[in-house]
Amino acid sequence: MAIELKEDLAYILLKKMSDRPDSSEPLPLNLTAADFVGRNTDKTEILAHLDYLNQKGYIKADFSGDAYADSGPNPLPDNVELQAVELTPSGQDLFKKMSENPPEELKTGPSTPIATKDMDFLKKVMLKGHIADIYDARDLTEIVFRTMRDLMTTEAASNVASELHTSAVDTDKKAAQEEVADLWKDSNPLVRFLSQIRPKLKFSDDTFFFRIEKEGGLPKTTGPHTVVKAVFSATKEELSDERVAEISKFMPGEVRTLWEEA
Repeated sequence: MAIELKEDLAYILLKKMSDRPDSSEPLPLNLTAADFVGRNTDKTEILAHLDYLNQKGYIKADFSGDAYADSGPNPLPDNVELQAVELTPSGQDLFKKMSENPPEELKTGPSTPIATKDMDFLKKVMLKGHIADIYDARDLTEIVFRTMRDLMTTEAASNVASELHTSAVDTDKKAAQEEVADLWKDSNPLVRFLSQIRPKLKFSDDTFFFRIEKEGGLPKTTGPHTVVKAVFSATKEELSDERVAEISKFMPGEVRTLWEEA
């Protein structure tokens, strides 16, 4: 099957692999719709680009199933997963060259919103989490944070709070004028108090995602995995490597994987 190669899609895929932790072994690759905001793409096209990069030697990928399987006009699902993908030296060189002159398609058209390090915290959550309303983004962020804190010791939670001092969003609306630390500590006074005295809990991935889905009142445009990864991604940019590693130790399996990949 012939495909129209798109420079912006190739760049996003190479960047996702380049952003992962260094490893001497191929690593799993988990792609979500949030990685391709505004790209007007689908699973078939993404897999076809991965297959092309693999054939040309820019990556080494372990495909399960047919990369060109007909998925019709369906949108990109919540996840596109490969068991093991490695960015080859040729792929590293290609990404370096593309980074020096990123594709113009990333700057124009319907895909203008691209998350950057200087974007406000809650706007990153909105963009990557497929959330249209700033207040929904704030409420969902608090719930993700609350669920994370429940798994952590009080000392570890305090360590995180000490590093979250940037503004959550640049706005004139008083109700949204918070620091990220305020969201981490929780706006509910009772929850904030209990967080200081309760022992850490232990629960599964399913419970983690269930809480986000049921307590958060998720918009129809998104899902718990997408929201969690969006909050994780924005949060990690605010934290030191030490705090990132400390949080990882408390998270259960699949949640920890999302945290490390975000």
